[in-house]
Amino acid sequence: MTPPSWAHRLGYAGLIPFAAGAALVWLVHPEAHPYAVLALATYASVILSFLGGIHWGVAFRQEQPDPLLFAWGVVPSLVAWVAVVMPPEAGLVVSGVMLVVCYAVDRRLYPLHGLARWLTLRFRLSAVAAVSCFLGAAGA
Repeated sequence: MTPPSWAHRLGYAGLIPFAAGAALVWLVHPEAHPYAVLALATYASVILSFLGGIHWGVAFRQEQPDPLLFAWGVVPSLVAWVAVVMPPEAGLVVSGVMLVVCYAVDRRLYPLHGLARWLTLRFRLSAVAAVSCFLGAAGA
């Protein structure tokens, strides 16, 4: 069973700020450049926090929740917080790497919680988001 088509559409729509942000970093006039970089960096931090929050949601549904789900759930937010206050050429790299790390963790944890069907979509979304962060960092 695959995720519903509306989930795919919403997920791909969520990539618009990543792709647009990465493109704008390279295309805007110098006076607008800091805003384009900040927009991409802050959106990446929001998404990283969302990815961590999923683990809290999974834990909430369990009778005896695994404390590691709660612990891991805060890590992406903490890393995102640090990344967004770093110089953008470094912070966007940190965010891109963290997106990859989140996928790697989810690759192990999702099957344990009956969520394996979401991994293909998660991979696609994470790959585009991470590449967008790396491209933004290169243009920062």
